[in-house]
Amino acid sequence: MKRFAILLLAAAMLLGGCGPTRTEPLMQEEAAQGVPVAYVPLDDRPDNEERVVYLAQSLGYDLHMPQKDDYRTRLDGQPCNENGTQSGDRGDLYQWVMEQEEAGCDRYILSLDQLLSGGLVNSRAMSAHEDVVIRDPETGEETALSEFQVLERLLSALTEDPGNRVWLLDSVMRLAPTVGYQDGTLEDYNALRAYGAQPRPELTGKALNLQAIEENYTNGADGLPLSLADYGLEESQAAEYLAARSRKMELSSAMMELVEGAETDRVRVLIGIDDSSEENSIQKNEIAYLRSLLREGDALLSGVDDLAFKAVAGLYLEETGWTGAAASVQYFGGTEDQPACAYDSQSLETIVAEHFAFFHLTQVPSGEEALSLLVLTQPAEEGRQKDYCDALISAYNANRKAGIPTIVIDAGNGTYGTAFHQALTDRAELGWALSYAGFLDMAIVTGTALSHGVARYAFLQNGQQTKTTERAFARTVADSILKDFCYKHVVRQEILSYVQGELGGNPDNFWQPDIDREAILSRLEAGMEAATAPVIENLERSNFISSLAPYGEQGWGGVELGDYRFPWDRAFEIGMEIYLGEFTQPHQKILGLYYQ
Repeated sequence: MKRFAILLLAAAMLLGGCGPTRTEPLMQEEAAQGVPVAYVPLDDRPDNEERVVYLAQSLGYDLHMPQKDDYRTRLDGQPCNENGTQSGDRGDLYQWVMEQEEAGCDRYILSLDQLLSGGLVNSRAMSAHEDVVIRDPETGEETALSEFQVLERLLSALTEDPGNRVWLLDSVMRLAPTVGYQDGTLEDYNALRAYGAQPRPELTGKALNLQAIEENYTNGADGLPLSLADYGLEESQAAEYLAARSRKMELSSAMMELVEGAETDRVRVLIGIDDSSEENSIQKNEIAYLRSLLREGDALLSGVDDLAFKAVAGLYLEETGWTGAAASVQYFGGTEDQPACAYDSQSLETIVAEHFAFFHLTQVPSGEEALSLLVLTQPAEEGRQKDYCDALISAYNANRKAGIPTIVIDAGNGTYGTAFHQALTDRAELGWALSYAGFLDMAIVTGTALSHGVARYAFLQNGQQTKTTERAFARTVADSILKDFCYKHVVRQEILSYVQGELGGNPDNFWQPDIDREAILSRLEAGMEAATAPVIENLERSNFISSLAPYGEQGWGGVELGDYRFPWDRAFEIGMEIYLGEFTQPHQKILGLYYQ
């Protein structure tokens, strides 16, 4: 009878005009008019392209990027870029940056892996220094510059202007190159990763120098040469792999030498550790050496695909005089003292602590925070998975009730399946979170969630909200949640089965063999329509924090998705457009249902 009465009351409210309203998503919006930032992306994947645009717009910036063909990566068998290669055009990118400086731009976020190597994937494959060809757009005359000359000229031009702020993004090469690029096979990857994961002699003090690092690449921890046969490697394979590492390190070292005299607050260096290992690997001396070259304000952190997020957030925090905040951390699952996945070199706690230091967050006990971080770890006890999920959702809802801004990280690495996401969708207000991350490797999700969450918190303190900033913020939240909840854990599995089972193709590259890409896209659209429906319904009945002092909220409007795409013609990730309706007055919750 009680349930029947509630239903009657809800029906009466609906008939009385009190029911939930949905504002129709807008298919076209005015172009952003923010502060310009010249941005050379790591590559053309969503985490380096549209998601960085959303974050920048949410902070009042307008990212200016080169034409896509100049920074795109193509896998084996796919059509080449206009420069006739699988990688970005280093000469065009150099000219583009110089043109931005001539036009008066004074904010830069530049990926050195793209500028010097044509992208992250190609930086792992280039085993020799190659001149960069600069073409005069008027005369067609070509000039060849060494990679070191490109670095020197770029940094000289950008540091001459005292009004410039420059973020340089670099990486520590991962343990193995990319499968499906320049004929790299999975067998090659596994062999080289096992070889790279072996400890090398630990170098310290004066012995920690570039020459010694390179000389010890071939040696084990005991100083004796490693047997290539033990890893199934040919001498030529190992030589090419180690030469690529040497090239990367030489360029990174040269970059640090060039910025040594630059004012720290004008030029920042942010280096990410690419896919790593818990083992004492070939990366250890490289990391220690680069860390020894960092200046105050520079950073070397786990994760590469989140570097641009951290740079955009860092740029904003510096420009607004950010002094930090008190933040609590609660882990649910009991394995925070371990690496969250096989590609982390540190425990989850350590990675979080290092990112707290980067963002000037002071960890405090729960109840004393201005900002809360809730992290789901892999389960210490398999039979308690539901308990861990329930505890995090309870903490989230308590923060919601108390108005404590909250960041959520799913570091479960797939061990909860869809159960955690289903419970969050059923029992929590998803769109209220400052940020959420869970899609990529766990080192990356930490930087992603904190970049977005801390930036949003700082913007609520200092920024001037506009229609553009608020809608961009909503897109950062929707993109993270929808792709992780719906694509990674539901639709991607369907795509994998469809490509392999029905099309006889390779889900890691739709061109080898060449299969029906339109059919795959149709399957993606249908799958996402079904999988996203309950999550979008939740978002459309969510409120978001629109001010801190005084605390205020607005209601989400309608949410619609479209223009789906596979950026690298592989199943791993997708791109999509997020269309939003006008925001509303806060949605009110009555008898468990949201009403306007």
